[in-house]
Amino acid sequence: MGNYKVVTIDNTAAGSIELAPAIFEAKVKPDLLHAEVRRQLASRHAGTHSTKNRHAVSGGGAKPWRQKGTGRARQGTTRAAQWAGGGVVFGPVPRSYVHSLPRKVRAAALRSAISLRFQEDAVTILEDFPLEGYKTRRVVEILGSLGLSEESVLIVVAEADARVERSARNIPRVDVIRSIGLNVYDVLRHTRLLVTRAAIEALGERLQFKGRRQIREEPVS
Repeated sequence: MGNYKVVTIDNTAAGSIELAPAIFEAKVKPDLLHAEVRRQLASRHAGTHSTKNRHAVSGGGAKPWRQKGTGRARQGTTRAAQWAGGGVVFGPVPRSYVHSLPRKVRAAALRSAISLRFQEDAVTILEDFPLEGYKTRRVVEILGSLGLSEESVLIVVAEADARVERSARNIPRVDVIRSIGLNVYDVLRHTRLLVTRAAIEALGERLQFKGRRQIREEPVS
């Protein structure tokens, strides 16, 4: 990939930045993207669904009629599954849907998602995102100058910035996230990425090293 252009909030040139091909030009792996999105959405699943079985339903303690001599089918309780108001057989019970993926797989999935947006030319790198006060109108103007007014935009900053977050939160289809929290699901559900220089550098550090070993480069096939 080499150098990638950097612009200001007024869409004027502000130099370039060197990006590692192993991270920002990695091979896109749809299977990893699918697995990671499923993992993220599963962790949001409350899992509080529940039904009552025959032991949890109130009533039904007495045998409804004697065992023999009535000509009717034998019954031991009015709370069996075949009765109206009876318990549910094999119904849903509270459970956790959380499942994990290896850390390296999650990192590879994020590299794939970011690389996909770079391949689509859907990434804009800003020199900085300066705001004076809390101005939603100013953020709208910045997005307009960058040609992103009609796009679904994910703004990625290096550190928490209350001015950017609060100014952008009322704009439809626009979200703000820190580079440390960038994830596959948020990347894929936005069509454009607006990343500050500091944030892209932080992402490079986050995804380049795992422990003491440098990741192996994966050329695009």
